[in-house]
Amino acid sequence: MKKKLFGLIALMLVAVMALAACGSDKEDAKDGDAKGGDSDSGKDYKFLSLLTGGTQGTYYALGGAIAENIEKDTGVKTSAEVSQASAANMTALKDGDAEIAFVQTDIAYYATEGKMMFEGDKVDNVSALGALYPETVQLITLDKTGIKTFDDLKGKKVSVGAPGSGTYANAEQLLEIHGLSMDDIKPQNLDFGESQESLQAGQIDAAFITAGTPTGAVEGLNAVAKVFVVPVEDDKADELISKYQYYAKEVIPAGTYGLEKDTPTVSVGAMLAIKNDVPEDLAYEITKAVYDNASKLQHAKGKLIKAETGLDGIGIPVHPGAQKYFDEVKK
Repeated sequence: MKKKLFGLIALMLVAVMALAACGSDKEDAKDGDAKGGDSDSGKDYKFLSLLTGGTQGTYYALGGAIAENIEKDTGVKTSAEVSQASAANMTALKDGDAEIAFVQTDIAYYATEGKMMFEGDKVDNVSALGALYPETVQLITLDKTGIKTFDDLKGKKVSVGAPGSGTYANAEQLLEIHGLSMDDIKPQNLDFGESQESLQAGQIDAAFITAGTPTGAVEGLNAVAKVFVVPVEDDKADELISKYQYYAKEVIPAGTYGLEKDTPTVSVGAMLAIKNDVPEDLAYEITKAVYDNASKLQHAKGKLIKAETGLDGIGIPVHPGAQKYFDEVKK
């Protein structure tokens, strides 16, 4: 009787151990799919997440096509996802919620240095994949508001983007150069789509939008009302650039949004950032997929994305896999 009982207990222990082993294998497989498995090879990655921005911005418009090119050339399923853009994207990369993200060059610098909105929350596990195109800082209003200069913003309702966003930082710095602050306006924390709708409805008077031109939200607004872009005059642009060196002078050409003449303003750079722990060989393949296919992109900014300028304006370390690609291009 005792022998039978011991035998039964032994069988039960074997079964429990087998189930535990299966569970562990499944958990390991799940972890491998999520994190990429072997850190020395990109072959184990089953999925990549590419964070963009709001649906009315340039990041989102380009992100889908870039994700398709990455998936096609690397064989790794890649999804372009809506997000709150630059600052939120850097935080998401830091937290491991995505592998790749669009970000402004100035915000990437703040994040890796632990400055501005990242003070006390430094991002030290993210590097650059490469520079993309200039992102124009646009102060948008409607012709009927009568707002023609920065001084005209006093006391007005102005969309400045979400607190801690790239757009917010640009708005704050441009206001500063013009002798203004957030206290001089009635700041509204709206995304691009919300800014478009609120301007159209007369709920706000102007909106800061930092994005590649033409920007979908502004084009949509121009379809129903006459748009005016407040210029940043040369002397103010020079003053801004001398204090914040990641800015550059930019011109929005006549005809954009129905504008009657060229409008001077400033820009920062758009770039792609990537987690440091993405394997070098996979980062190389991703970089190659982005730049080798850029000329085929339908968006107007596609022609500005070039391997030859892929390191321009980058103020953070470059991923070794991306650096390998750019080194090959130079040869």
